[in-house]
Amino acid sequence: MDGLVEFRTGDGAVVTVEAAEERSGSRLVSRGDGTVQATRTFEGALDGVRAAAESALRVFRDGSLKPDGVEIEFGVKLAAETGAFIAKGTAEGHLVVRLTWSPATAEASAAS
Repeated sequence: MDGLVEFRTGDGAVVTVEAAEERSGSRLVSRGDGTVQATRTFEGALDGVRAAAESALRVFRDGSLKPDGVEIEFGVKLAAETGAFIAKGTAEGHLVVRLTWSPATAEASAAS
């Protein structure tokens, strides 16, 4: 385990997560139990990931494929200083995209 980071939510609740190791060379001072206080709120840490998800959804919804449904799955790691980032699965970034079409929509598109 890399360690624990406590994030506060906008309404003051505490969310404790297993943290990714910081690579910057700096170390945050932790409490005696090894838990580090995050420098951002939980929501603030996830802002970049939310923006990435919105952007990816826009690419697949607005393209020529016109799916009925879009599912995007990616791993997220949280770090005390950097916040949230998309985690790599193997050697590259981890991202799974599923596009779905209902049979009625697919038949109507084929008939056109």
